[in-house]
Amino acid sequence: MDNKYHILEKVFGHSSFRPFQEEAVDTIIKGQDLLTIIPTGGGKSLCYQLPALLLNGTAIVISPLIALMQDQVMALKANDIEADMISSAQTQNEISDTIQRMQNGTLKLLYIAPERFSAYGFLDILKTIKISFFVIDEAHCVSEWGHEFRSDYRNLGILKSHFPTTSICAFTATATTKVQTDIVEALNIPLCKILRGQTKRDNLNIKVKKRVGNGRVQLIEFLRNRENEIGIVYTFSRKEADNLTSFLKEKNFKVKAYHAGLSNSIRDEVYKDFLYDRINIIVATIAFGMGIDKSNIRFVAHTSMPKTMENFYQEIGRAGRDGLPSDTLLLYTKADEIQRKAFIANDINLQYKDLLEKKLEAMYKFCISSSCRHKTIASYFDDKIEVCSTSCDNCTKGEVIQVDISVDAQKFLSALYRTNQSFGQTHIIDILRGSKVAKITQFSHQNLSVYGIGKDKSKNNWALIVDRLLDLEAIIIGEYKALKITNIGFEILKGKQTVFIDEDKINELPKDKPKKIKQSFDNINMEYFEQFRTLRTSLANIQNVPAYVIFSDKVLVELTATLPQTKEQMLEVNGIGEVKFERYGEEFLELCIKLKNS
Repeated sequence: MDNKYHILEKVFGHSSFRPFQEEAVDTIIKGQDLLTIIPTGGGKSLCYQLPALLLNGTAIVISPLIALMQDQVMALKANDIEADMISSAQTQNEISDTIQRMQNGTLKLLYIAPERFSAYGFLDILKTIKISFFVIDEAHCVSEWGHEFRSDYRNLGILKSHFPTTSICAFTATATTKVQTDIVEALNIPLCKILRGQTKRDNLNIKVKKRVGNGRVQLIEFLRNRENEIGIVYTFSRKEADNLTSFLKEKNFKVKAYHAGLSNSIRDEVYKDFLYDRINIIVATIAFGMGIDKSNIRFVAHTSMPKTMENFYQEIGRAGRDGLPSDTLLLYTKADEIQRKAFIANDINLQYKDLLEKKLEAMYKFCISSSCRHKTIASYFDDKIEVCSTSCDNCTKGEVIQVDISVDAQKFLSALYRTNQSFGQTHIIDILRGSKVAKITQFSHQNLSVYGIGKDKSKNNWALIVDRLLDLEAIIIGEYKALKITNIGFEILKGKQTVFIDEDKINELPKDKPKKIKQSFDNINMEYFEQFRTLRTSLANIQNVPAYVIFSDKVLVELTATLPQTKEQMLEVNGIGEVKFERYGEEFLELCIKLKNS
């Protein structure tokens, strides 16, 4: 048997490669430079971990976060692979021991942060070691045109000058063709092989909804029947993360907050609680999650619009890494775009400011689009795919009915005009709904002819109409958030232009009917599945490792469906290799036999 296939089956427990994996492995074994761009969950780690076991020396893996490195090293050690890391969290003795193991040739993979190359003498130490190849993970951080540019990543271009005969293999899930070109140039690997997978995650169901109020009702609708599932909720600010966490705790969800405002010790505690399934939901800012290797995340929700498509695609990619069906929800309003533009306005780099504004506009257009979500994402990354048909809200909502809201638009614009375009959205809606708040009487606006003419509609419906007018650029937001009417707006006001909106977007409270875990897992026997999950948790606690390190949810689903009765049958389950069977297989096999005979 070919060595690579033997290791694939025995160590990693897979009977075949995923798309692009074998080609990446062969390229690395041949000693060629490589850039691989495949979606999160496509199996990038195996592409370099497997050849590291076949080649002499140590593979140096450059990774952006300590938590990510810890995840990878822990999973490799669980497979009896000699791997370790060097980080600021370690003692000098631990670092010296790791270096000694590399010099002795016993360490197959070393994980380090890019900042380590700035440390005095580190490059000289590496020159005393037999290095099989370099891996640059999250390689989009190299590019100034990317969304997470880091200067320490950019400096990795020095590797080729110091190690001209050692191959450099870069991996990322997100890169436009412009970013791809920049990565190749910055790393000095002009002749590298480029493997670019399709920008599509078939197992992710993408939903985008106009946020109503603070979005909590919609979020609870989404989380209903997901109480036992693992997920991430992304928020815009630390304050929102804390407040939403308190709210979800009151609703009896097992949840904690994670953001940069917490101490390192608290963040570590929260991260480990999430990693080891002691909590089900983590509410976080974007400070959490880059490259997280937790395979059983079943959903990702955003309470506001991310600033770029790259951010959004990477963040939803943290769901369903095991390939099982997983759900995503994005809540947005026009105010999200405006708020983020205000932050960009303070950027002193004019060229970069223009880039960020274009990325933000693309993100907002995605939110309001009626096209296939997967196809729109792929197009952004210069990729072409067919519509998903079944995996996004726009493809599954059926025929779209357009509703004429021209009269309501005229009512709003008329109220705005009669108040001298000096007020914001809330005040104009209060006038239309006949509110008796003090500000109305303060300016005598109860005497306007438009006062109360829109009381048949809720505040939420009026907010949707305002969003549509903002989308059409019929109104703009001026100084002190006062709304101003544009030429397009005056055309609408005069009845010379009609305003339409998708019927589903004018619904006051769009309902999300989440799929229960039974539906997500193709109606498997959930009683059996829970018994397998309980056994996994028990073994994880004994071994002091996260549950997914033992077996992924996907493995448990296959065990539930097939109930193998022998070791040979169990080794046919994708994800169970001989190493994993020797460690955990007997307990699971006993349960399979018990369930089969019950």
